[in-house]
Amino acid sequence: MDKMKLVEQEYTKKDVPQFSVGDTVKVLSKIAEGDKIRLHPFEGVVIAQKGSGLHRSFVVRKISYGEGIERVFPVYSPSIERIEVIRRGKVKRARLYYLRGKVGKRATKIKTKEEVLAKNQG
Repeated sequence: MDKMKLVEQEYTKKDVPQFSVGDTVKVLSKIAEGDKIRLHPFEGVVIAQKGSGLHRSFVVRKISYGEGIERVFPVYSPSIERIEVIRRGKVKRARLYYLRGKVGKRATKIKTKEEVLAKNQG
């Protein structure tokens, strides 16, 4: 079992920011076009996370031209260049699958942690 942990540690050295469900993230993934490699951004809300350690993955949802698009990203995939946290969200659920039924402005209406803190103080 210790050999497995040693192998996993080698691949988990990638610098990954702390993010959770409800956060808006931008994932820059590598796309091969001919002989070049370019970075393709995918920005949306994290609606689910699963797994742990090397097998951890997360689902990002965005609305593009009125159509909902969801994509699953393994956290430690070599095809992911970096993950940027755009906004921290405050949610009370571990899975935000209910956003699939929302349309328009309601689909992106997640309170930020700063809004919640300001409301509690003022």
